[in-house]
Amino acid sequence: MNQNLETLCIQAGYAPGNGEPRQIPIVQSTTFKYATSEDMGKLFDLEASGYFYSRLANPTCDAVAAKIAALEGGTAAMLTGSGQAASFYAIFNIAGCGDHVVASTAIYGGTYNLLAVTMKRMGVDVTFVDPDASEEELSRAFRENTKAMFGETIANPALNVLDIEKFARVAHAHGVPLIVDNTFATPVNCRPMEWGADIVTHSTTKYMDGHGAALGGVVVDSGKFDWTKYPDKFPGLCTPDESYHGVTYTQRFGLAGAFITKCTAQLMRDLGSVQSPQNAFYLNLGLESLPFRVRQHCANAQAIAEFLSTHPKVAWVKYCGLKGDKYYDLAQKYLPNGSCGVISFGLKGGRKAAESFMKHLQLGAIETHVADSRTCCLHPASTTHRQMTDGELEAAGVGADLIRLSCGLENTQDLIADLAQAIEKA
Repeated sequence: MNQNLETLCIQAGYAPGNGEPRQIPIVQSTTFKYATSEDMGKLFDLEASGYFYSRLANPTCDAVAAKIAALEGGTAAMLTGSGQAASFYAIFNIAGCGDHVVASTAIYGGTYNLLAVTMKRMGVDVTFVDPDASEEELSRAFRENTKAMFGETIANPALNVLDIEKFARVAHAHGVPLIVDNTFATPVNCRPMEWGADIVTHSTTKYMDGHGAALGGVVVDSGKFDWTKYPDKFPGLCTPDESYHGVTYTQRFGLAGAFITKCTAQLMRDLGSVQSPQNAFYLNLGLESLPFRVRQHCANAQAIAEFLSTHPKVAWVKYCGLKGDKYYDLAQKYLPNGSCGVISFGLKGGRKAAESFMKHLQLGAIETHVADSRTCCLHPASTTHRQMTDGELEAAGVGADLIRLSCGLENTQDLIADLAQAIEKA
């Protein structure tokens, strides 16, 4: 039976049997006992399903991952210790030393640094592209050794809306998957796989948890990208893995399971970054109310964006729900029911006014966090994006005056009043 998203948020991933716990149990155990070595050996050979060590798989984490896979319309998912780990695993699962990735310039500063610095040191090269470029311009960034294309549904904090279909067409024309970070939109407002994305990642720390309680990330596979059409490009999925007794993932697990199985069996095995069962439990509680919270986040953001857009001391506002916004039309296509609760804006006094404004906020807390039940505010150029040059900041759409406001679930008029008094004092 096809179920709506509100129902999936409650029911998907875990179905208790007669007399079993109604809530997902927290299986807080590092290891699992078996009667014979032969029984455990089948798990190590990937010939049987089950659990033997929580770094690779845990029942609590698997149930929550299955729920998120259902929400995104995917076939399999894997929880990670953070959103950054999810982005890294999604890319590194198919791109290694000597390979190349194409990525949008309009992405989170930490992800930019992951690609431009850390993965470059690992031998993975990246070409950053303007997400608003034409298909022909995007195509010119690809090379023979390109293994993936990466973007964010709604860029953090630039708030560009990704033209997912355009990126998917270009990626598929070059025989590579499109990976989309869907953290800001969540599956409530956009399901990138329905528009051609092959792999979706999230920082579950944000809206999915929604209460600032638990770090986490997730990688979701659509099961639709045919790795077997490009065996030379993706040998890790299409040729035997000698570290697992010669298993070929696409043969053993099919397109629906190959990517996530390899990601778990190889990368999680060797690198860790596992999400704890306790954090997965908190995440599941957040998922149960996700649709209702996201709608209120968006309602608050829309009202506040409209207030800011008419304030005489506000120089500019970026929010794709505003008519006249550069990404309004794309948002109507991909995000017709709302985008997110995050707004970017600048004051007429520039950087100094932004710094003064931040000091006078009362409800809005100065935090690196976003997408929380509490309103958070940040000046990225001096915090999360401080490692970037002025040129890189401009290319990423993060000017020195940009203020990122993440609207929480407080009363709309209370939030507007707080912003008004801070702007006046700035």
